[in-house]
Formats: sequence, C-alpha cells, structure tokens
Amino acid sequence: METSEVKKIIEAGIPGSEATVTADGSKYTAVVVSDAFEGKTMVAEQKMVYSLLNEHIQSGAIHALTIKALTPEEAKAQ
Repeated sequence: METSEVKKIIEAGIPGSEATVTADGSKYTAVVVSDAFEGKTMVAEQKMVYSLLNEHIQSGAIHALTIKALTPEEAKAQ
C-alpha cells in the first residue's frame, strides 16, 4: 500500500486534517494534525486514525502503524 493512499484515507476520514505518512516496508508512521483532536485523550486520537485504516491492517496491507496525533497548537510547539 502506498503512503499516498494511507494519507488520502486519513485526510478524507478526519476533515481538515493534515497527514504525513512514511513507510518502511509494511510498517507505517503517520503524523496527523487536526483540530478534531482537541480535548481528546491520546487513546481516543489513535482510535480515530486506526478506525479509518482497520480493514487494511486486518488484510495485512499495513503490518504496523505508529500514530502521532497532534492539534495544530501542539504541532506548532514542536
């Protein structure tokens, strides 16, 4: 699965989000910035992203997924 496909799925599923996706084989890392994460726990943020990609994880297209979910303010601070 191409990183551009993963990015497109995330950005379509979380309106207004901006995703940066990298891969090493079938191990993906997604950095997602969105206002939708405001006030949510880290677990809730990750569930939002995992739910969008679950079918690809179950099929084996994505073997591992590391998620870094940030609000725009958190992203600016880094």
